[in-house]
Amino acid sequence: MLKKHTINVMDIYEESKKLHRLKKGKISTIARDHLDTREKLSLYYTPGMGGVATEASGGREALKPYSWINNNLAVISDGTAVLGLGDLGPYGAMPVMEGKAMIFKEFANIDAVPIVLNVHSTDEIINVVKAIAPSFGAINLEDIAAPKCFEIEERLKNELDIPVMHDDQHGTAVVVLSALINAMKVSGEKLSDMKITIVGAGAAGVAVAKLIYEYAKPEIIAVDSKGIINSTRTDLNTEKKLLLSFSNQSVTGSLKDAIKGSNIFIGLSRGDLLTASDIKTMADRPIIFAMANPIPEIMPDEAKNAGALIVATGRSDFPNQINNVLAFPGIFRGALDNEVQKITDEHKIAAAEVIAGLIEHPTAEEIIPSVLDKRLVPAIAKVIK
Repeated sequence: MLKKHTINVMDIYEESKKLHRLKKGKISTIARDHLDTREKLSLYYTPGMGGVATEASGGREALKPYSWINNNLAVISDGTAVLGLGDLGPYGAMPVMEGKAMIFKEFANIDAVPIVLNVHSTDEIINVVKAIAPSFGAINLEDIAAPKCFEIEERLKNELDIPVMHDDQHGTAVVVLSALINAMKVSGEKLSDMKITIVGAGAAGVAVAKLIYEYAKPEIIAVDSKGIINSTRTDLNTEKKLLLSFSNQSVTGSLKDAIKGSNIFIGLSRGDLLTASDIKTMADRPIIFAMANPIPEIMPDEAKNAGALIVATGRSDFPNQINNVLAFPGIFRGALDNEVQKITDEHKIAAAEVIAGLIEHPTAEEIIPSVLDKRLVPAIAKVIK
């Protein structure tokens, strides 16, 4: 029998499909002027454009004053890790990439172009992105499966002279850290003293663990589908091995073993994974970030009834929505405005602190701003420099 929250999600799916069909997608291109006279046509196209093209041929900096690359980016995916749905391919990815482009324009006034790729190897994706990079001021990578997403981002950051960020990793990490900063204000404890269990060792899980460790160096235990990640396991890929440099190396066992005595649970995995009984084995007043979408690892009311002090999810219909929309528009707005070539861990931590600071008096029901808070983008953009 379907659970109530599953039925609600299916209703939302149907409403979303109706709206998309009605609007025929989410974005369009709007010209910045009208070609309503012969003079304008001569200036914007031929023959006047010849002078602009000659001037712009000097390179990226020469082109910026004459084109939209001072305010645009590409949202790029191969469709191998779409939302929580898995490998839907490039056509399945396009509605999501359009959605990201819509968010960039609506929240940060950035012109974003959705691009889906029908190539899937690391080298193919890197080569395509490098080939089209002259058309853009920044690159937002999206919904590319781990572990290849790590190498793709790292190589592009090193080989391009424009900001590149895989939002599934770093946007999520920034918002989780900001929520934890305020959760500590509510609990009266220090993040550095916490024992944290992170479930899900994909792109987001690795980035979240790394940024939290960079910020506070708490005790972190990472768990994947086979159990606790530790140095005795022989099945770890490169990124899971990297986790060992900022998480547990020796503790073995299952999720239930990992969560015993933990202060904080961060779920980036799948729905209905955590039980009330599990929470009762945690430390007093635990903090639960159940971020699987659309079904959280545990529903907020169950977690609260089991003793959780604070509960956050990825959903907008519950308090404390941890959503990367809080971070990425402002990060890229700042990167474009301040001509930042690389988005660093220092930028991400600064963004997390700014987001947290927008809640003047955090409570258990409000540790994170609304995604519709108009202060977010300008406040974040100021510290990305």
